[in-house]
Amino acid sequence: MNACLTLPMPMSQAAVDHQAGDDDARLARLAAAGDLRAFESLYRRHVARVHGVVWRICGMNGARAEDLTQEAFVRAWQSLPGFRFESAFATWLHRLAVNIALMDLRREPPEQVCDEALLEACGGSHQPFCAGERADLEQAVANLPPRARAVLVLHDVEGWKHEEIGRELGMAVGSSKAQLHRARSLLRAMLDNHAAPAATRGKP
Repeated sequence: MNACLTLPMPMSQAAVDHQAGDDDARLARLAAAGDLRAFESLYRRHVARVHGVVWRICGMNGARAEDLTQEAFVRAWQSLPGFRFESAFATWLHRLAVNIALMDLRREPPEQVCDEALLEACGGSHQPFCAGERADLEQAVANLPPRARAVLVLHDVEGWKHEEIGRELGMAVGSSKAQLHRARSLLRAMLDNHAAPAATRGKP
């Protein structure tokens, strides 16, 4: 029996999520018409999640994450009049914030360029990390090379497909897969190195 099967969402929670989406749409329409208080309500609802993804992409740099989060909401305020409500407001805002974080990442000095064929060849399939490793994982993620970190956050945390990641980061799908493999390998090594001294602590 597969212990990782996902149980269906209870109807009560689904109803709550649906109501939240309706409230977001109502507030977004008011904000698009210039209602600043409606936009402040949207800010309070979504700032934690927006800050979380930006914070991870920029390597847990608190000051940079604050700046990029504020930039995302300023851009959202400016862009709301053109929002066509073809997707949920939360989805639109989240994608906007991620794109701002990725644009900031692209301003960093380029990493060492690897041969494209070599990257694709090493694009293996390590398993995602377990929730029990979460405490050390966050710090380890911050220490990854920027592009590998971005691919890992977008794929393993945000659920993006490699095609989407490649488009946003200007890399081939195979390179995105290889960067994910690279990120997971580096993380595993960092976590193993962290765990080794703890395992021997207290031994004669």
